[in-house]
Amino acid sequence: MPDQPVPTIRDTETLRAIAHPIRAKLLALLRYEGPATASQLARRLDESSGTASYHLRQLARYGFVEEDPEQPNKRDRRWRAAHRITSWNRADLATDPEGRQISDALERRQLLTAVDHFQRWFAGRDHRDPRWDAVGGAFDDLLRLTPSQLRALDAELMAVFARFRTEPPAPEPDEPVGHVRVYTQLLPFEEVPL
Repeated sequence: MPDQPVPTIRDTETLRAIAHPIRAKLLALLRYEGPATASQLARRLDESSGTASYHLRQLARYGFVEEDPEQPNKRDRRWRAAHRITSWNRADLATDPEGRQISDALERRQLLTAVDHFQRWFAGRDHRDPRWDAVGGAFDDLLRLTPSQLRALDAELMAVFARFRTEPPAPEPDEPVGHVRVYTQLLPFEEVPL
């Protein structure tokens, strides 16, 4: 994946392009598994290659994906993600009712996806290597912060995640490797949420 700064979406039309569920899944696969053709991605999502191809072109139109410069052949176009992360700021869309609605819907979908992943993780606990039970899991905390402190916390967490993506610590011998889903929810409240 290209090593580029994370762009921030500032307009409703671009945010709407990523809001489609198939597009979000295509982009996630390209980000995590690397370059692929529309046919390969369609098989992974149980969609037609025409549907995958259409949505990839839409993602390319808005700069989320691009053609992979290392094409395996001239017949099959291979795509890659243009950026590792999609970012937008709610405040940039606050005055646009449609933008705010799309932003809200995307954040709700992220939360529902997190709940689904937790339920799948919980349901599979009897089939996991027991070494996984001593690490990870769900965690919550409540901090008292200002907006600038919350911004600093967010930046620091993103830096840690980026470091673990690119330069994780050396594994212990014979450790299993797993796909670890990470979610952050930095949600400010005026009163203590119970």
